[in-house]
Amino acid sequence: MANDDARGPAPQTSLIDDPGWIDVEVAYARPDAQLTVPCRVPVGTSVRDALRLSGLAEAFSEIDVDACPLGIFGQAVDGAQRVGPGDRVEVYRPLRINPREARRERQRGGKS
Repeated sequence: MANDDARGPAPQTSLIDDPGWIDVEVAYARPDAQLTVPCRVPVGTSVRDALRLSGLAEAFSEIDVDACPLGIFGQAVDGAQRVGPGDRVEVYRPLRINPREARRERQRGGKS
């Protein structure tokens, strides 16, 4: 055994037990498809970096990793915010129409 010394072989480390890593999920949905990716990231990882590490941008080409709005469990957050253990990072799609405008349009259509 070339790497053994008087104390025996070096202990094996595992990411599972490594306190420098945490588990999060990164989720994206659109009307025709959705995907939630479990991810192990280093402690201190930002929400935006968790998205980068998840690979979702490769699966959904419309995701602009540097500019898309993000959240954690339904609450919008800044992309620089750090993720915590068990967080679900959510990638939000831009609104097609302002909700206030959509409501006005529905009201106009209903009164005609």
